[in-house]
Amino acid sequence: MEQVEAWVQAVGATEAEIEDLLADGREEVRRWGTWVLEQRERLACEEARMVRLCQKERTLVRQGFRLVAGVDEAGRGPLAGPVVAAAVVFPPGLVVPGVRDSKTLTPARRQLLYDLIRRKALAVGVGVVPSQIIDEQNILQASLMAMRRAVDSLPVVPNYCLVDGNRLPELPCPAEAVVDGDATCFVIAAASIVAKVYRDRLMAELDRQYPGYGLAAHKGYPTRAHLEAIRRLGPSPVHRQTFKGVRDWEAGTAGVAGGSPDLAE
Repeated sequence: MEQVEAWVQAVGATEAEIEDLLADGREEVRRWGTWVLEQRERLACEEARMVRLCQKERTLVRQGFRLVAGVDEAGRGPLAGPVVAAAVVFPPGLVVPGVRDSKTLTPARRQLLYDLIRRKALAVGVGVVPSQIIDEQNILQASLMAMRRAVDSLPVVPNYCLVDGNRLPELPCPAEAVVDGDATCFVIAAASIVAKVYRDRLMAELDRQYPGYGLAAHKGYPTRAHLEAIRRLGPSPVHRQTFKGVRDWEAGTAGVAGGSPDLAE
């Protein structure tokens, strides 16, 4: 049995070999055959998904845009902390299996893919805009600013940018806004993972600087616990003073409505 397991894991199996496993008289071997078949089907589904996810980038590469950057942000909705954007460029044709919209991934899976993206990408840039500028400019302008900073921080100049959403920042190259791009475009999905993990780490650091709000847990989103902390402690210097929930504290109503649903980006 150990020989069968080692062979399956190290070599893989052809269709005929899988059939032999499934027809084997030993139950353990048949179970391995079923496992191999399931893994093969899962791999085929993932390969097909990645082909669809990379379609827009491959079209651009064929048109001569070899360095295509995906751009996305994290942190539009929270009551505290910065908005963070990431820009990611991969070598033409390179993909990282498993990459998808960061909102659909577990924290552990996001971290694993973040590390893979950092290793495999040709270039990664990050832009951070703090809560003070969000209050001064508004969240839309702050998000566009973060995206521009992310692209500007890339060590290479992209030929083309694919940006999540329906608005484009001013960029040094041709660009396209892609609605739901983090779910439909590989490089944008990769950028969504980088932005989310990077921001989560910043929020953990802010939690150490401003204890009592639970920033590391809810990442600044308007959970019931967060609104109650604002009511109890008042807003911190990293809270967005113009956002409802923080503004409500001044009126003495923060947390009265029970908070908003937990959100995640």
